[in-house]
Amino acid sequence: MTSESHNPGGDGSDAPRRLNFVEQIIEDDRKAGKWDGRVCTRFPPEPNGYLHIGHAKSIHLNFGLAQRYGGTCYLRFDDTNPIKEEQEYIDSIIADVQWLGYDLTDRIFYASDYFQQMYDWAVQLVKAGKAYVCDLNAEEVREYRGTLTEAGKNSPYRDRGVEENLDLLDRMRKGEFPDGSRTLRAKIDMTSPNMNLRDPAMYRILHAKHPRTGDAWCIYPMYDWAHGLEDSIERITHSICTLEFENHRPLYDWFLDALGIYHPRQIEFAKLLLNYTVMSKRKLIELVRGGHVRGWDDPRMATISGLRRRGVTPVALKTFCSEIGVAKFNSTIDLGRLEYSIREDLNLRAPRVMAVLNPLKVVITNYPEDQVDELDAVNNPEDASAGTRKVPFSRELYIERDDFMEDPPRKFFRLGPGREVRMRYAYFVTCQEAVKDAAGNIVELRCTYDPATRGGDSPDGRKVKGTLHWVSAKHAVDAEVRLYDRLFSVENPNKVEEGQAWTDHINPDSLKVLENAKLEPNWREAADKATWSDDTARVQFERTGYFALDADTETAGKPVFNRTVTLKDTWAKIAGK
Repeated sequence: MTSESHNPGGDGSDAPRRLNFVEQIIEDDRKAGKWDGRVCTRFPPEPNGYLHIGHAKSIHLNFGLAQRYGGTCYLRFDDTNPIKEEQEYIDSIIADVQWLGYDLTDRIFYASDYFQQMYDWAVQLVKAGKAYVCDLNAEEVREYRGTLTEAGKNSPYRDRGVEENLDLLDRMRKGEFPDGSRTLRAKIDMTSPNMNLRDPAMYRILHAKHPRTGDAWCIYPMYDWAHGLEDSIERITHSICTLEFENHRPLYDWFLDALGIYHPRQIEFAKLLLNYTVMSKRKLIELVRGGHVRGWDDPRMATISGLRRRGVTPVALKTFCSEIGVAKFNSTIDLGRLEYSIREDLNLRAPRVMAVLNPLKVVITNYPEDQVDELDAVNNPEDASAGTRKVPFSRELYIERDDFMEDPPRKFFRLGPGREVRMRYAYFVTCQEAVKDAAGNIVELRCTYDPATRGGDSPDGRKVKGTLHWVSAKHAVDAEVRLYDRLFSVENPNKVEEGQAWTDHINPDSLKVLENAKLEPNWREAADKATWSDDTARVQFERTGYFALDADTETAGKPVFNRTVTLKDTWAKIAGK
Protein backbone atom coordinates (compact mmCIF):
# COMPACT_ATOMS: atom_id res chain seq x y z
CA MET A 1 0.00 0.00 0.00
CA THR A 2 1.29 3.44 -0.92
CA SER A 3 0.82 6.32 1.49
CA GLU A 4 -0.36 9.82 0.72
CA SER A 5 1.58 12.93 1.61
CA HIS A 6 1.28 16.70 1.75
CA ASN A 7 4.01 19.13 0.71
CA PRO A 8 5.94 16.81 -1.62
CA GLY A 9 9.17 18.73 -1.51
CA GLY A 10 9.79 22.15 -2.90
CA ASP A 11 7.01 22.90 -5.38
CA GLY A 12 4.95 24.84 -2.83
CA SER A 13 1.85 22.67 -3.17
CA ASP A 14 -0.06 21.36 -0.16
CA ALA A 15 -2.29 19.10 -2.24
CA PRO A 16 -2.23 15.45 -1.12
CA ARG A 17 -0.60 13.01 -3.52
CA ARG A 18 0.88 9.54 -3.51
CA LEU A 19 4.41 9.09 -2.29
CA ASN A 20 6.94 8.08 -4.90
CA PHE A 21 8.94 4.93 -4.22
CA VAL A 22 11.96 6.85 -2.85
CA GLU A 23 9.77 8.72 -0.37
CA GLN A 24 8.13 5.43 0.62
CA ILE A 25 11.56 3.93 1.38
CA ILE A 26 12.45 6.94 3.50
CA GLU A 27 9.11 6.80 5.32
CA ASP A 28 9.66 3.11 6.10
CA ASP A 29 13.24 3.73 7.27
CA ARG A 30 12.11 6.52 9.56
CA LYS A 31 9.36 4.35 11.05
CA ALA A 32 11.94 1.61 11.64
CA GLY A 33 14.19 4.08 13.44
CA LYS A 34 17.06 3.82 10.97
CA TRP A 35 19.69 6.54 11.34
CA ASP A 36 17.65 7.88 14.28
CA GLY A 37 15.07 9.15 11.81
CA ARG A 38 17.57 11.44 10.07
CA VAL A 39 17.44 12.19 6.36
CA CYS A 40 20.68 13.36 4.77
CA THR A 41 21.06 13.35 0.99
CA ARG A 42 23.62 14.71 -1.44
CA PHE A 43 23.92 15.89 -5.02
CA PRO A 44 27.36 14.71 -6.26
CA PRO A 45 28.22 16.17 -9.69
CA GLU A 46 31.55 15.73 -11.43
CA PRO A 47 32.93 19.21 -12.27
CA ASN A 48 33.70 18.26 -15.88
CA GLY A 49 30.93 20.22 -17.59
CA TYR A 50 27.84 22.32 -17.00
CA LEU A 51 24.71 20.83 -15.43
CA HIS A 52 21.75 19.92 -17.64
CA ILE A 53 18.04 19.46 -17.03
CA GLY A 54 18.57 15.86 -15.97
CA HIS A 55 20.68 17.17 -13.11
CA ALA A 56 17.85 19.58 -12.27
CA LYS A 57 15.62 16.58 -11.60
CA SER A 58 18.25 15.06 -9.31
CA ILE A 59 18.80 18.37 -7.53
CA HIS A 60 15.07 18.82 -7.02
CA LEU A 61 14.74 15.27 -5.71
CA ASN A 62 17.70 15.34 -3.31
CA PHE A 63 17.24 18.85 -1.95
CA GLY A 64 13.46 18.47 -1.97
CA LEU A 65 13.59 15.30 0.13
CA ALA A 66 15.87 16.99 2.64
CA GLN A 67 13.49 19.95 2.90
CA ARG A 68 10.45 17.75 3.26
CA TYR A 69 11.88 15.66 6.08
CA GLY A 70 13.69 18.45 7.89
CA GLY A 71 17.04 17.04 6.88
CA THR A 72 20.14 18.21 5.04
CA CYS A 73 21.35 17.94 1.47
CA TYR A 74 24.96 18.57 0.47
CA LEU A 75 26.42 19.67 -2.82
CA ARG A 76 29.47 17.46 -3.16
CA PHE A 77 31.88 17.75 -6.06
CA ASP A 78 33.29 14.40 -7.14
CA ASP A 79 36.56 15.98 -8.23
CA THR A 80 38.56 12.78 -8.71
CA ASN A 81 39.65 13.29 -12.34
CA PRO A 82 41.78 16.46 -12.64
CA ILE A 83 42.29 16.03 -16.39
CA LYS A 84 38.65 16.93 -17.13
CA GLU A 85 37.85 19.28 -14.25
CA GLU A 86 37.89 23.08 -14.30
CA GLN A 87 37.05 25.84 -11.84
CA GLU A 88 34.65 27.24 -14.42
CA TYR A 89 32.53 24.12 -14.07
CA ILE A 90 32.60 24.28 -10.28
CA ASP A 91 31.45 27.90 -10.32
CA SER A 92 28.68 27.18 -12.82
CA ILE A 93 27.35 24.24 -10.80
CA ILE A 94 27.18 26.31 -7.61
CA ALA A 95 25.38 29.08 -9.50
CA ASP A 96 22.89 26.63 -10.99
CA VAL A 97 21.97 25.02 -7.66
CA GLN A 98 21.53 28.42 -6.03
CA TRP A 99 19.47 29.68 -8.98
CA LEU A 100 17.14 26.71 -8.49
CA GLY A 101 16.53 28.10 -5.02
CA TYR A 102 18.54 25.87 -2.71
CA ASP A 103 20.66 27.14 0.17
CA LEU A 104 24.29 26.01 0.03
CA THR A 105 25.50 27.70 3.20
CA ASP A 106 27.97 25.32 4.85
CA ARG A 107 26.81 22.58 2.46
CA ILE A 108 29.51 22.49 -0.22
CA PHE A 109 31.99 19.62 -0.03
CA TYR A 110 34.66 18.11 -2.27
CA ALA A 111 35.86 14.55 -2.71
CA SER A 112 39.38 15.95 -2.72
CA ASP A 113 38.90 16.94 0.93
CA TYR A 114 38.86 13.22 1.71
CA PHE A 115 41.82 12.03 -0.38
CA GLN A 116 43.98 11.22 2.63
CA GLN A 117 41.20 9.32 4.39
CA MET A 118 40.46 7.37 1.18
CA TYR A 119 44.12 6.45 0.86
CA ASP A 120 44.28 5.34 4.48
CA TRP A 121 41.27 3.08 3.90
CA ALA A 122 42.95 1.68 0.78
CA VAL A 123 45.96 0.77 2.92
CA GLN A 124 43.55 -0.90 5.35
CA LEU A 125 42.18 -3.12 2.57
CA VAL A 126 45.67 -4.01 1.38
CA LYS A 127 46.64 -5.04 4.91
CA ALA A 128 43.49 -7.15 5.09
CA GLY A 129 44.44 -8.93 1.87
CA LYS A 130 41.46 -7.40 0.05
CA ALA A 131 43.36 -5.19 -2.39
CA TYR A 132 46.50 -5.54 -4.48
CA VAL A 133 48.71 -3.58 -6.88
CA CYS A 134 48.34 -4.81 -10.46
CA ASP A 135 50.84 -4.24 -13.29
CA LEU A 136 48.49 -5.12 -16.16
CA ASN A 137 47.96 -2.31 -18.64
CA ALA A 138 44.47 -1.20 -19.67
CA GLU A 139 44.27 -3.54 -22.65
CA GLU A 140 45.43 -6.51 -20.58
CA VAL A 141 42.93 -5.71 -17.84
CA ARG A 142 40.12 -5.82 -20.42
CA GLU A 143 41.39 -9.16 -21.71
CA TYR A 144 41.58 -10.69 -18.21
CA ARG A 145 38.19 -9.28 -17.21
CA GLY A 146 36.19 -11.62 -19.45
CA THR A 147 32.77 -10.89 -20.93
CA LEU A 148 29.14 -11.03 -19.88
CA THR A 149 29.08 -14.69 -20.87
CA GLU A 150 32.64 -15.70 -19.97
CA ALA A 151 34.25 -15.48 -16.54
CA GLY A 152 37.36 -13.43 -16.08
CA LYS A 153 40.69 -14.78 -14.95
CA ASN A 154 42.91 -13.71 -12.11
CA SER A 155 45.66 -11.19 -12.69
CA PRO A 156 49.14 -12.75 -12.39
CA TYR A 157 49.79 -10.08 -9.72
CA ARG A 158 46.71 -10.91 -7.65
CA ASP A 159 48.58 -13.02 -5.09
CA ARG A 160 51.33 -10.56 -4.27
CA GLY A 161 52.11 -10.45 -0.57
CA VAL A 162 50.79 -7.72 1.69
CA GLU A 163 54.20 -6.13 2.26
CA GLU A 164 54.99 -5.98 -1.46
CA ASN A 165 51.58 -4.42 -2.16
CA LEU A 166 52.06 -1.84 0.58
CA ASP A 167 55.50 -0.95 -0.78
CA LEU A 168 54.24 -0.61 -4.36
CA LEU A 169 51.23 1.45 -3.27
CA ASP A 170 53.48 3.78 -1.30
CA ARG A 171 55.75 4.20 -4.32
CA MET A 172 52.71 4.85 -6.54
CA ARG A 173 51.71 7.54 -4.05
CA LYS A 174 55.21 9.07 -4.20
CA GLY A 175 55.14 9.30 -7.99
CA GLU A 176 57.80 6.70 -8.85
CA PHE A 177 55.81 5.09 -11.68
CA PRO A 178 54.49 6.49 -14.99
CA ASP A 179 50.81 7.03 -15.79
CA GLY A 180 48.91 3.83 -16.52
CA SER A 181 51.68 1.49 -15.42
CA ARG A 182 49.96 0.23 -12.29
CA THR A 183 46.59 0.26 -10.55
CA LEU A 184 45.35 -0.65 -7.11
CA ARG A 185 42.53 -3.18 -7.45
CA ALA A 186 40.06 -4.68 -5.02
CA LYS A 187 40.36 -8.46 -4.63
CA ILE A 188 36.78 -9.67 -5.01
CA ASP A 189 35.78 -12.30 -7.60
CA MET A 190 36.91 -12.55 -11.21
CA THR A 191 34.14 -15.08 -11.92
CA SER A 192 31.29 -12.93 -10.63
CA PRO A 193 28.37 -12.50 -13.08
CA ASN A 194 28.44 -8.82 -12.07
CA MET A 195 31.31 -7.35 -14.08
CA ASN A 196 31.71 -4.57 -11.53
CA LEU A 197 32.88 -7.07 -8.94
CA ARG A 198 35.69 -8.50 -11.08
CA ASP A 199 38.55 -6.92 -9.16
CA PRO A 200 37.68 -3.29 -9.95
CA ALA A 201 40.33 -0.58 -9.94
CA MET A 202 40.46 1.63 -6.87
CA TYR A 203 43.36 3.94 -7.83
CA ARG A 204 45.10 4.84 -11.07
CA ILE A 205 48.35 6.75 -11.57
CA LEU A 206 47.76 10.19 -13.03
CA HIS A 207 50.45 12.86 -12.90
CA ALA A 208 48.12 15.83 -13.28
CA LYS A 209 47.66 19.03 -11.31
CA HIS A 210 44.39 19.08 -9.40
CA PRO A 211 42.34 22.33 -9.25
CA ARG A 212 42.24 22.17 -5.44
CA THR A 213 45.07 19.90 -4.26
CA GLY A 214 47.63 20.95 -6.83
CA ASP A 215 50.50 18.46 -7.13
CA ALA A 216 49.93 16.85 -3.74
CA TRP A 217 48.67 13.65 -5.35
CA CYS A 218 49.63 11.67 -8.43
CA ILE A 219 47.22 8.78 -7.81
CA TYR A 220 43.50 9.43 -7.90
CA PRO A 221 40.57 7.31 -6.67
CA MET A 222 38.13 5.73 -9.11
CA TYR A 223 34.49 6.80 -8.79
CA ASP A 224 33.22 3.44 -7.49
CA TRP A 225 35.82 3.48 -4.74
CA ALA A 226 35.31 7.12 -3.81
CA HIS A 227 31.52 7.28 -4.00
CA GLY A 228 30.59 5.18 -0.98
CA LEU A 229 33.46 6.54 1.10
CA GLU A 230 32.29 10.10 0.52
CA ASP A 231 28.76 9.13 1.53
CA SER A 232 30.08 7.43 4.65
CA ILE A 233 32.24 10.37 5.72
CA GLU A 234 29.33 12.79 5.30
CA ARG A 235 26.93 10.46 7.14
CA ILE A 236 24.54 10.34 4.21
CA THR A 237 21.43 8.27 4.94
CA HIS A 238 20.00 7.79 1.45
CA SER A 239 22.44 7.87 -1.48
CA ILE A 240 20.17 8.48 -4.46
CA CYS A 241 21.61 7.63 -7.88
CA THR A 242 20.33 7.11 -11.40
CA LEU A 243 19.61 3.61 -12.71
CA GLU A 244 22.96 3.00 -14.38
CA PHE A 245 24.43 2.67 -10.89
CA GLU A 246 22.13 -0.20 -9.91
CA ASN A 247 24.68 -2.79 -10.98
CA HIS A 248 27.34 -0.86 -9.07
CA ARG A 249 25.43 -1.07 -5.78
CA PRO A 250 26.94 -4.49 -4.80
CA LEU A 251 30.38 -2.90 -5.15
CA TYR A 252 29.26 0.15 -3.15
CA ASP A 253 28.13 -2.23 -0.40
CA TRP A 254 31.24 -4.44 -0.65
CA PHE A 255 33.68 -1.56 -0.07
CA LEU A 256 31.77 -0.23 2.95
CA ASP A 257 31.33 -3.67 4.49
CA ALA A 258 34.97 -4.63 3.87
CA LEU A 259 36.06 -1.49 5.73
CA GLY A 260 33.42 -1.87 8.44
CA ILE A 261 32.45 1.80 8.31
CA TYR A 262 29.17 3.75 8.35
CA HIS A 263 26.98 2.37 5.58
CA PRO A 264 24.30 4.51 3.83
CA ARG A 265 21.58 3.05 1.63
CA GLN A 266 21.92 3.47 -2.14
CA ILE A 267 18.66 3.92 -4.08
CA GLU A 268 18.42 4.14 -7.86
CA PHE A 269 15.81 6.05 -9.86
CA ALA A 270 15.18 6.66 -13.55
CA LYS A 271 17.08 9.56 -15.04
CA LEU A 272 15.32 12.27 -17.02
CA LEU A 273 15.42 11.63 -20.77
CA LEU A 274 13.91 14.15 -23.20
CA ASN A 275 13.25 13.72 -26.90
CA TYR A 276 14.81 16.16 -29.40
CA THR A 277 17.63 16.57 -26.88
CA VAL A 278 21.08 15.24 -26.00
CA MET A 279 22.28 15.23 -22.41
CA SER A 280 25.51 13.30 -22.62
CA LYS A 281 28.26 15.55 -21.26
CA ARG A 282 30.53 14.32 -24.02
CA LYS A 283 28.04 15.45 -26.65
CA LEU A 284 27.30 18.74 -24.90
CA ILE A 285 31.03 19.46 -24.87
CA GLU A 286 31.22 18.57 -28.56
CA LEU A 287 28.38 20.99 -29.32
CA VAL A 288 30.25 23.78 -27.52
CA ARG A 289 33.76 23.07 -28.78
CA GLY A 290 32.56 22.28 -32.29
CA GLY A 291 30.91 25.67 -32.61
CA HIS A 292 27.45 24.20 -33.13
CA VAL A 293 26.12 26.47 -30.37
CA ARG A 294 27.27 29.76 -28.86
CA GLY A 295 28.42 28.30 -25.56
CA TRP A 296 27.27 26.29 -22.56
CA ASP A 297 24.53 28.83 -21.89
CA ASP A 298 23.21 28.89 -25.45
CA PRO A 299 19.40 28.93 -25.04
CA ARG A 300 19.12 25.90 -27.33
CA MET A 301 21.15 23.76 -24.94
CA ALA A 302 19.57 21.46 -22.35
CA THR A 303 21.93 22.94 -19.73
CA ILE A 304 20.45 24.70 -16.73
CA SER A 305 22.38 27.84 -17.67
CA GLY A 306 20.99 27.62 -21.21
CA LEU A 307 17.44 27.24 -19.93
CA ARG A 308 18.01 30.15 -17.55
CA ARG A 309 19.25 32.39 -20.37
CA ARG A 310 16.29 31.34 -22.46
CA GLY A 311 14.00 32.63 -19.73
CA VAL A 312 12.82 29.42 -18.08
CA THR A 313 12.14 29.97 -14.39
CA PRO A 314 13.18 27.82 -11.41
CA VAL A 315 9.48 27.41 -10.60
CA ALA A 316 8.75 25.98 -14.05
CA LEU A 317 11.61 23.48 -13.77
CA LYS A 318 10.57 22.38 -10.30
CA THR A 319 6.96 21.98 -11.42
CA PHE A 320 8.05 19.94 -14.43
CA CYS A 321 10.24 17.66 -12.31
CA SER A 322 7.41 17.18 -9.80
CA GLU A 323 4.86 16.38 -12.49
CA ILE A 324 6.94 13.77 -14.33
CA GLY A 325 7.58 12.07 -11.00
CA VAL A 326 10.21 9.62 -9.80
CA ALA A 327 10.16 6.18 -11.39
CA LYS A 328 12.16 2.94 -11.32
CA PHE A 329 12.31 2.50 -15.08
CA ASN A 330 13.78 4.77 -17.76
CA SER A 331 11.43 6.37 -20.25
CA THR A 332 11.68 9.31 -22.61
CA ILE A 333 9.62 12.39 -21.79
CA ASP A 334 8.16 14.49 -24.58
CA LEU A 335 9.76 17.93 -24.69
CA GLY A 336 6.26 19.37 -25.01
CA ARG A 337 5.63 18.55 -21.35
CA LEU A 338 8.49 20.82 -20.32
CA GLU A 339 7.23 23.54 -22.65
CA TYR A 340 3.76 23.20 -21.12
CA SER A 341 5.14 23.73 -17.60
CA ILE A 342 7.04 26.79 -18.83
CA ARG A 343 3.93 28.29 -20.44
CA GLU A 344 1.76 27.66 -17.42
CA ASP A 345 4.21 29.48 -15.17
CA LEU A 346 4.86 32.42 -17.47
CA ASN A 347 1.20 32.84 -18.37
CA LEU A 348 0.40 33.63 -14.75
CA ARG A 349 3.25 36.04 -14.13
CA ALA A 350 4.65 37.49 -17.36
CA PRO A 351 3.47 41.03 -18.22
CA ARG A 352 2.13 41.55 -21.74
CA VAL A 353 3.93 43.77 -24.24
CA MET A 354 3.20 44.56 -27.86
CA ALA A 355 6.13 43.84 -30.16
CA VAL A 356 6.24 43.61 -33.94
CA LEU A 357 8.94 41.16 -35.03
CA ASN A 358 8.71 41.52 -38.81
CA PRO A 359 7.37 45.05 -39.29
CA LEU A 360 5.19 46.39 -42.07
CA LYS A 361 4.34 50.11 -41.93
CA VAL A 362 0.72 51.20 -41.76
CA VAL A 363 -0.31 54.82 -42.45
CA ILE A 364 -3.74 55.81 -41.19
CA THR A 365 -4.62 58.49 -43.69
CA ASN A 366 -7.56 60.04 -41.81
CA TYR A 367 -5.74 60.24 -38.48
CA PRO A 368 -4.34 63.71 -37.59
CA GLU A 369 -0.62 63.88 -38.28
CA ASP A 370 0.41 65.42 -34.95
CA GLN A 371 -2.08 63.61 -32.74
CA VAL A 372 -1.05 60.92 -30.25
CA ASP A 373 -3.59 58.95 -28.23
CA GLU A 374 -2.59 57.38 -24.92
CA LEU A 375 -4.51 54.12 -24.69
CA ASP A 376 -4.89 51.79 -21.71
CA ALA A 377 -3.38 48.33 -22.14
CA VAL A 378 -3.74 45.46 -19.70
CA ASN A 379 -0.45 44.28 -18.21
CA ASN A 380 -1.62 40.76 -17.43
CA PRO A 381 -5.19 39.46 -17.87
CA GLU A 382 -4.32 36.61 -15.46
CA ASP A 383 -3.37 39.03 -12.69
CA ALA A 384 -5.67 41.99 -12.03
CA SER A 385 -3.17 43.44 -9.55
CA ALA A 386 -0.68 44.00 -12.41
CA GLY A 387 -2.79 46.96 -13.53
CA THR A 388 -2.54 48.77 -16.85
CA ARG A 389 -0.09 50.91 -18.79
CA LYS A 390 -0.35 53.66 -21.38
CA VAL A 391 0.43 52.80 -25.00
CA PRO A 392 0.82 55.59 -27.60
CA PHE A 393 -1.17 55.41 -30.85
CA SER A 394 -0.28 57.63 -33.81
CA ARG A 395 -0.82 58.10 -37.56
CA GLU A 396 1.94 55.64 -38.50
CA LEU A 397 2.06 52.15 -37.02
CA TYR A 398 3.88 48.88 -37.48
CA ILE A 399 2.08 45.57 -37.78
CA GLU A 400 3.38 42.07 -38.46
CA ARG A 401 4.01 41.47 -42.15
CA ASP A 402 2.21 38.13 -41.82
CA ASP A 403 -0.92 39.95 -40.67
CA PHE A 404 -1.57 41.23 -44.20
CA MET A 405 -2.35 39.29 -47.37
CA GLU A 406 -3.07 40.93 -50.69
CA ASP A 407 -5.31 38.07 -51.78
CA PRO A 408 -6.38 36.45 -48.50
CA PRO A 409 -8.21 33.09 -48.33
CA ARG A 410 -11.70 32.94 -46.85
CA LYS A 411 -10.59 31.96 -43.34
CA PHE A 412 -7.84 34.57 -43.12
CA PHE A 413 -9.23 36.96 -40.49
CA ARG A 414 -6.48 39.52 -40.53
CA LEU A 415 -5.85 42.52 -42.78
CA GLY A 416 -6.42 42.56 -46.52
CA PRO A 417 -7.66 45.06 -49.14
CA GLY A 418 -11.02 46.39 -48.02
CA ARG A 419 -10.94 44.38 -44.79
CA GLU A 420 -11.56 45.80 -41.34
CA VAL A 421 -9.74 44.61 -38.22
CA ARG A 422 -9.41 45.70 -34.62
CA MET A 423 -6.13 47.20 -33.46
CA ARG A 424 -5.74 45.88 -29.92
CA TYR A 425 -6.73 48.44 -27.25
CA ALA A 426 -7.18 51.02 -30.04
CA TYR A 427 -9.53 51.37 -33.06
CA PHE A 428 -11.09 49.56 -35.98
CA VAL A 429 -8.93 50.01 -39.07
CA THR A 430 -9.73 49.30 -42.73
CA CYS A 431 -7.12 48.70 -45.42
CA GLN A 432 -7.57 50.90 -48.48
CA GLU A 433 -4.34 50.39 -50.42
CA ALA A 434 -1.11 48.42 -50.48
CA VAL A 435 1.93 50.41 -51.63
CA LYS A 436 4.66 48.48 -53.48
CA ASP A 437 8.25 49.23 -54.41
CA ALA A 438 9.75 48.86 -57.89
CA ALA A 439 10.31 45.13 -57.31
CA GLY A 440 6.68 44.56 -56.43
CA ASN A 441 7.22 44.15 -52.70
CA ILE A 442 4.60 45.60 -50.35
CA VAL A 443 6.29 48.30 -48.29
CA GLU A 444 3.36 50.19 -46.78
CA LEU A 445 -0.37 49.94 -46.17
CA ARG A 446 -2.75 52.89 -46.44
CA CYS A 447 -5.67 52.53 -44.07
CA THR A 448 -8.44 54.49 -42.42
CA TYR A 449 -9.70 54.27 -38.86
CA ASP A 450 -13.06 54.74 -37.16
CA PRO A 451 -12.68 57.27 -34.29
CA ALA A 452 -15.86 55.97 -32.69
CA THR A 453 -14.23 52.60 -31.94
CA ARG A 454 -11.66 53.84 -29.43
CA GLY A 455 -10.79 51.06 -27.01
CA GLY A 456 -11.59 48.38 -29.59
CA ASP A 457 -15.40 48.36 -29.44
CA SER A 458 -17.94 49.59 -31.97
CA PRO A 459 -20.89 51.66 -30.72
CA ASP A 460 -23.06 50.40 -33.58
CA GLY A 461 -22.44 46.78 -32.61
CA ARG A 462 -20.60 45.66 -35.73
CA LYS A 463 -18.18 42.83 -35.28
CA VAL A 464 -14.71 42.14 -36.69
CA LYS A 465 -13.03 38.77 -36.51
CA GLY A 466 -9.42 39.87 -36.47
CA THR A 467 -7.49 41.65 -33.72
CA LEU A 468 -3.91 42.72 -34.45
CA HIS A 469 -1.11 43.91 -32.22
CA TRP A 470 0.81 46.98 -33.33
CA VAL A 471 3.42 49.53 -32.32
CA SER A 472 3.43 53.25 -32.94
CA ALA A 473 6.20 53.96 -35.47
CA LYS A 474 6.94 57.34 -33.93
CA HIS A 475 7.50 55.81 -30.49
CA ALA A 476 8.85 52.37 -31.38
CA VAL A 477 11.95 50.99 -29.67
CA ASP A 478 14.30 49.04 -31.93
CA ALA A 479 15.10 45.55 -30.67
CA GLU A 480 16.76 42.30 -31.65
CA VAL A 481 14.71 39.16 -31.17
CA ARG A 482 16.14 35.64 -31.25
CA LEU A 483 13.69 32.89 -32.08
CA TYR A 484 14.94 29.63 -30.60
CA ASP A 485 13.51 26.27 -31.51
CA ARG A 486 14.46 22.67 -30.80
CA LEU A 487 18.14 22.06 -31.40
CA PHE A 488 17.52 18.73 -33.11
CA SER A 489 15.07 17.86 -35.87
CA VAL A 490 14.56 14.22 -34.84
CA GLU A 491 13.16 12.72 -31.66
CA ASN A 492 16.27 10.68 -30.88
CA PRO A 493 19.38 12.50 -32.08
CA ASN A 494 21.52 9.82 -30.43
CA LYS A 495 20.33 7.28 -33.00
CA VAL A 496 22.27 7.57 -36.26
CA GLU A 497 22.20 5.63 -39.49
CA GLU A 498 25.31 4.27 -41.14
CA GLY A 499 27.37 7.07 -42.62
CA GLN A 500 25.73 9.71 -40.41
CA ALA A 501 26.96 11.70 -37.43
CA TRP A 502 24.62 12.63 -34.60
CA THR A 503 25.37 16.29 -35.33
CA ASP A 504 23.75 15.79 -38.76
CA HIS A 505 20.44 15.97 -36.90
CA ILE A 506 20.98 19.55 -35.71
CA ASN A 507 17.96 21.62 -36.72
CA PRO A 508 19.14 24.33 -39.18
CA ASP A 509 16.21 26.50 -38.08
CA SER A 510 16.94 26.24 -34.36
CA LEU A 511 17.88 29.93 -34.28
CA LYS A 512 16.51 32.83 -36.30
CA VAL A 513 17.68 36.34 -35.49
CA LEU A 514 15.33 39.25 -36.21
CA GLU A 515 17.30 42.47 -36.02
CA ASN A 516 14.56 44.94 -36.92
CA ALA A 517 11.88 44.20 -34.33
CA LYS A 518 9.85 47.07 -32.87
CA LEU A 519 8.68 47.33 -29.26
CA GLU A 520 6.14 49.57 -27.62
CA PRO A 521 8.01 52.29 -25.68
CA ASN A 522 6.71 51.24 -22.27
CA TRP A 523 7.98 47.66 -22.48
CA ARG A 524 10.35 48.18 -19.56
CA GLU A 525 7.58 49.60 -17.38
CA ALA A 526 5.49 46.54 -18.14
CA ALA A 527 8.36 44.15 -17.52
CA ASP A 528 9.11 45.72 -14.16
CA LYS A 529 5.56 44.99 -12.99
CA ALA A 530 6.64 41.40 -12.34
CA THR A 531 9.31 40.34 -9.88
CA TRP A 532 11.43 37.30 -10.61
CA SER A 533 13.74 35.54 -8.20
CA ASP A 534 16.68 35.84 -10.61
CA ASP A 535 15.96 39.45 -11.70
CA THR A 536 15.57 38.40 -15.35
CA ALA A 537 12.98 40.47 -17.23
CA ARG A 538 10.40 38.19 -18.84
CA VAL A 539 7.40 39.25 -20.90
CA GLN A 540 4.80 37.91 -23.25
CA PHE A 541 4.90 39.49 -26.68
CA GLU A 542 1.20 39.44 -27.46
CA ARG A 543 0.16 36.84 -30.02
CA THR A 544 3.80 35.74 -30.42
CA GLY A 545 5.22 34.02 -27.34
CA TYR A 546 7.14 34.44 -24.11
CA PHE A 547 10.51 36.20 -24.20
CA ALA A 548 13.35 37.02 -21.82
CA LEU A 549 15.74 39.94 -21.94
CA ASP A 550 19.23 38.68 -22.81
CA ALA A 551 22.50 39.79 -21.21
CA ASP A 552 23.72 40.84 -24.68
CA THR A 553 21.47 43.89 -24.28
CA GLU A 554 24.28 45.54 -22.35
CA THR A 555 26.62 45.47 -25.35
CA ALA A 556 24.14 45.52 -28.23
CA GLY A 557 22.92 49.04 -27.49
CA LYS A 558 19.31 47.91 -27.77
CA PRO A 559 17.08 45.33 -26.10
CA VAL A 560 17.87 41.73 -27.09
CA PHE A 561 15.17 39.17 -26.38
CA ASN A 562 15.29 35.39 -26.43
CA ARG A 563 12.11 33.49 -27.15
CA THR A 564 11.48 31.21 -24.20
CA VAL A 565 8.51 29.33 -25.61
CA THR A 566 5.69 29.88 -28.09
CA LEU A 567 2.13 30.56 -26.93
CA LYS A 568 1.08 27.04 -27.86
CA ASP A 569 2.69 23.83 -29.04
CA THR A 570 3.10 24.12 -32.80
CA TRP A 571 5.88 21.53 -33.17
CA ALA A 572 3.55 18.63 -33.97
CA LYS A 573 2.21 20.56 -36.96
CA ILE A 574 5.71 21.62 -38.02
CA ALA A 575 7.00 18.06 -37.75
CA GLY A 576 4.09 16.82 -39.85
CA LYS A 577 2.58 14.74 -37.05
